[in-house]
Amino acid sequence: MAAADKFSKESFFASPLYDFLSPFRPVGNQYYAEYVIVIFALVIRCAVGLGSYSGENTGPIQGDFEAQRHWMEITTSIPISQWYWFDLKYWGLDYPPLTAYHSYVLGKLGALLNPDWFALGSSRALETADLKSYMRFTVILSEVALYIPGVIYFTKWFGIKRRQSPIGTYIAAAAILFQPSLILIDHGHFQYNSVMLGLTVYAINNLLDGFYGPAAICFVLSICFKQMALYYSPIFFAYLLSKSLFSPSFNIPRFISVALSTILSFCVVFSPLYVFGGVKNVLQSIHRIFPFARGIFEDKVANFWCVSNVLFKYSQNYTQQELQKLSMYATAAGFLPAFAIVFLYPKRHLIPFGLAACSMAFFLFSFQVHEKSILVPLLPITLLYCSTDWNVLSMVSWINNVALFTLWPLLKKDNLALQYVVMMILSNWLIGNFSFCTPRFLPRFLTPGPSVSDVSESYRRRSFLPNNLLWKLIIVTSYVAMGIIHVLDFFVQPPKNLPDMWVLLNCGLGFSCFALFWLWNYYKLFTMRNTTFSAF
Repeated sequence: MAAADKFSKESFFASPLYDFLSPFRPVGNQYYAEYVIVIFALVIRCAVGLGSYSGENTGPIQGDFEAQRHWMEITTSIPISQWYWFDLKYWGLDYPPLTAYHSYVLGKLGALLNPDWFALGSSRALETADLKSYMRFTVILSEVALYIPGVIYFTKWFGIKRRQSPIGTYIAAAAILFQPSLILIDHGHFQYNSVMLGLTVYAINNLLDGFYGPAAICFVLSICFKQMALYYSPIFFAYLLSKSLFSPSFNIPRFISVALSTILSFCVVFSPLYVFGGVKNVLQSIHRIFPFARGIFEDKVANFWCVSNVLFKYSQNYTQQELQKLSMYATAAGFLPAFAIVFLYPKRHLIPFGLAACSMAFFLFSFQVHEKSILVPLLPITLLYCSTDWNVLSMVSWINNVALFTLWPLLKKDNLALQYVVMMILSNWLIGNFSFCTPRFLPRFLTPGPSVSDVSESYRRRSFLPNNLLWKLIIVTSYVAMGIIHVLDFFVQPPKNLPDMWVLLNCGLGFSCFALFWLWNYYKLFTMRNTTFSAF
């Protein structure tokens, strides 16, 4: 029983992931595990990258791959004063300046290898194999530079505070790095979300270490790479303000440090636009970044507005201005409780819960949300894999599966069905989601191996579900519904008068699960506000 108790305090103590890394337990080998994890994570990303990408062979405007390539084309070929004005009907630049600078650097590096890749005009819609290889490499390079080190440091910090073994922290890091949704969007569909998310993780790490000025700088850089990072802003603001005002009294140097770090960071990032194009250029970039002229949602997304639009037809009954106000009020109501709790109880172990509650409120209720925006709340949610609470781990695993399910229509359109299925199975297998369902008479290839052979059968075959019976019922029912929707999507044609029926069912199920998880997350945030770090 003592052995079982020891293992139960580790994350994913009875899983193939735990089994793979257990041989590195001896002190002299522990740090090899970090390299094994990173290499394995990169191999998986490269394998996904062998597939198709957004807009491949679909001209004339194609997809996100061409958008990113085109931004490298325009940033390396025309003056900075024209970046946010050039050919807006094609893939006009509509992300903050740090994305533009990132595109500029990668475009310059690529031009050293082949100038034709980013030649103005003549390179439009280029899809050669060597260009695809280079673009895929730039995503991996960006992730290795920012996201992966940030995640490993985060899990190490929690492991040290919890006096957890190094292997335990590396297992948590591996579970986070193998999150399938980010891998499939960045390395399959093709984007650079890992840069924004990595900068956010660095901001969180600085908060954990008590470096508040650097935390503000990292978060500003995250916003300046992708405006979706604003989903986190109320929590960062609440935490930093509380730590400046009430820690234990008004800390003037800290307040000035945070304020100056924030203001100067924005000024530095936007200064090239101002120097080479004036105020008009800065205002144009801001106008491009916030597309309020578009509808309240685009395509089909598992949030409140898209799902309820089936009944209320918002575009027919409300003006754009009215919809903007409605979404603003709903979003504010959704994140204000999290803001208040973090402001009144600025504890480090509440940061992931606070960020998850806030960003999920933005995803569910804010204006102009894309299906890929679920990656924003998924970051703090997936960071909770560093928890040793079985109930938290099971809820995080469930919502990761739901998020991946909601991305299915997009991935299907990108011809990434194979990658979707493999990543769904692989990610669940690694953390032990299939271990409980392997019958005794079948080979043990789905269950943990000899490294946990001293753990009792009841521990090894424990269901990766919460202890609460209601939550078990909800999660199992949602999985059954996902299976039914997939079967319908694969084998049954939707009614001709309802061609998007299976997609809407996908969105409806996804929204229901996200909303329930969001309420659970708030319950955890509220009940943990007076707890110590060890309770996490």
